[in-house]
Amino acid sequence: MAILPYLIAIPLTAAFLTPLFAKRMKAAADVIACAATFFMMAVSLAVAALVLQGRAPSYNVGNWMPPFGIQLCADALSAFMLVTVNLVGFLIAVYSVGYIKSYTDKWKYYTLLMVMMAGVNGLLITTDLFNLYVFLEIASIAVYALVAFGTEPTSLEASFKYAVMSAVASSFVLLGIALLYGATSTLNMNDMARVIAASGGTKLLYFVGMLFIMGFGLKAAAVPFHAWLPDTYSSSPATIPAASSGILIKTLGIYVIARIFFNIFGMTSAVSSIIITLAVLSMLVGALLAFGQTNIRRLFGYSSISQVGYIFLGLGIGTPLGIVGALLHLFNHSVAKSALFLNSGIAENSEQTNDLKRMSGIIAKNPVNGYSMMAGALSICGVPPLGGFWSKLIIIFACIQANRPVLAFIAVAVSILTLAYYFRALTPVLFGRRPDETATRGGAKRSMAMAVAVAILAVIVISGGFLLMPNAGNALLNNAAAVLVKGSFCVNPGVVR
Repeated sequence: MAILPYLIAIPLTAAFLTPLFAKRMKAAADVIACAATFFMMAVSLAVAALVLQGRAPSYNVGNWMPPFGIQLCADALSAFMLVTVNLVGFLIAVYSVGYIKSYTDKWKYYTLLMVMMAGVNGLLITTDLFNLYVFLEIASIAVYALVAFGTEPTSLEASFKYAVMSAVASSFVLLGIALLYGATSTLNMNDMARVIAASGGTKLLYFVGMLFIMGFGLKAAAVPFHAWLPDTYSSSPATIPAASSGILIKTLGIYVIARIFFNIFGMTSAVSSIIITLAVLSMLVGALLAFGQTNIRRLFGYSSISQVGYIFLGLGIGTPLGIVGALLHLFNHSVAKSALFLNSGIAENSEQTNDLKRMSGIIAKNPVNGYSMMAGALSICGVPPLGGFWSKLIIIFACIQANRPVLAFIAVAVSILTLAYYFRALTPVLFGRRPDETATRGGAKRSMAMAVAVAILAVIVISGGFLLMPNAGNALLNNAAAVLVKGSFCVNPGVVR
């Protein structure tokens, strides 16, 4: 029985069923979304188990064999990403049960969320570059609408700005794919890698590489392609920046860049230098801009830009240790930043503001919200023994191992800057004494679903370092890193399932 098509069919079926049943039964949209994301997470874990058994699943659409047909395939990197994004997607769906009911027409929200998940899952398992672009656009278009879901003027402006900039990025990507197809006469990524390796580097390939860096760099919100992110994150429902930071940036940007430059083009010193430059700019600019923020969402948004820099730094170093650190930080940042954004939604509802200067004493008022937010912030800062500490430590060690002490120093310095701006911004928010004017606030309607989601995320944030332990996830992490180190991509997949 084929397993990979379920990762696309389940969310699309949920997107189709939601409008049918939501108008007849009030809770139908919640149930369908939570059930669909739960099954997607279960299928992702099953795919990861098959990969670890050496039986990488693949599926030829319409029984057409590659390179003429479209093949879906999951190697260890795909499986690692599938587990990460579907875990975050499930918890966002659970949180949405309590959060999104304050909005009208929540079935539209869930329908768009399911379409987005279908696009993300499809992007992670396709071996066809044009199909990858199609899935990328499916996910992106759903997000444009989700950003505007609040229908406030700021939401509509942010959505329009994101759509325009993303369309420019998509144009770069599509032009790059067309040129690459003209040069290799195939869209299958394995075949592209084979043709490029046989022909050697050409000036056209360098140009295509720059187009991809600009296009996918914007999707990843790496500096200097980050301008869309702060407005988008501060103007949409809290679940959207959680999904963007925890899922979209990682798949539409970082995953695709890693897949293309490690598995198709092959990593070179020139590409490594470009990625490291983007990494250092993102780490420094994101951290410095975060210092002056008074809006909690914009603070977390600029923090995301800075943390994306760490992931690019590990990938740019390109050693096995650096790639393991990058992938571990990708996982840790996905769960920690999702926890922060979802907690910001609870705090905003409670305090009736997103201004950090007007928030205080959240731990005293709502301990689950406060402590979960604190766990996410400490992990992002790299405080031991939380998950973020281990991934940053590995990246720093990788810099030293690669004889790049300046990069190691920058990584340490930015981590100290991160601790400083989080400490400055969140200490009064979490522990501050509630002034009289806020004592009467709190029309906050607490939701068990929202509390459960952020509590589970906090547990995962705290235990993120366990992924390094034998028999606790390190096998999938190491195998995912090996896919990039070896430059292989679904080579000789196992039995077709």
